[in-house]
Amino acid sequence: MDTKLPPGLFITGTDTNVGKTVVAARIAAALLKAGHSVGVYKPVASGVAEATDAESTASDPVVLWNAAGRPGELDRVCPQQFSAPLAPHLAAAAAGQEVDAELLRTGLEYWRNRSDMVIVEGVGGLMSPISVDDYVADLAAEFGYPLVVVAPNALGVINQTLQTLITAATFRDGLDVAGIVLNHSVAPETGDDVSLESNRRELEQRCVPAVIAELKWGADRFDVEVDWYALASGSAS
Repeated sequence: MDTKLPPGLFITGTDTNVGKTVVAARIAAALLKAGHSVGVYKPVASGVAEATDAESTASDPVVLWNAAGRPGELDRVCPQQFSAPLAPHLAAAAAGQEVDAELLRTGLEYWRNRSDMVIVEGVGGLMSPISVDDYVADLAAEFGYPLVVVAPNALGVINQTLQTLITAATFRDGLDVAGIVLNHSVAPETGDDVSLESNRRELEQRCVPAVIAELKWGADRFDVEVDWYALASGSAS
């Protein structure tokens, strides 16, 4: 990766619907508050209506764009969107289209050329298909940004997180993982999941790297201050 390009983070998850967009948006907002110009890029999205108006929808691209201070053009945040709630290549086929594998990659350049930090959000987990031939991990490897793994604070998260870290370590030449964000993706009063109290401790004991931050349900910031720019550029202490 060209050292002249801005640093970035690639936000992935242990599964789908674990809160990647919420976490990515909080990171973007923190970077913006710290004075950085932030680019936000989601190569493809499915299960959403195309976002054409910042006020008309709360789709993932709009959430990311608003959090980053509305940089650039909204339609550059996620240039490929499909409405069917399926893997992107299947959602595209349902609409009589196909995912443009080249655009998945070249769409990032718009943000690299106008930002001093880029946040990329994938879909699903690392081995989620993102086109007929590509997995999310393929883009993560090619972009070269460290991963932030979003893990939901729920029963089963230990296994899911460890499997994600193993995938990252063994895919191609290995993917760099900056850390794990434990996300409370469900309101605590909606269930009786007793694992909520022990999941973070177990992850910190078993995962390398361990949890770098936690995002409580409905919170607008992480439980600790993280220098996301330093983390992305490899200068975090």
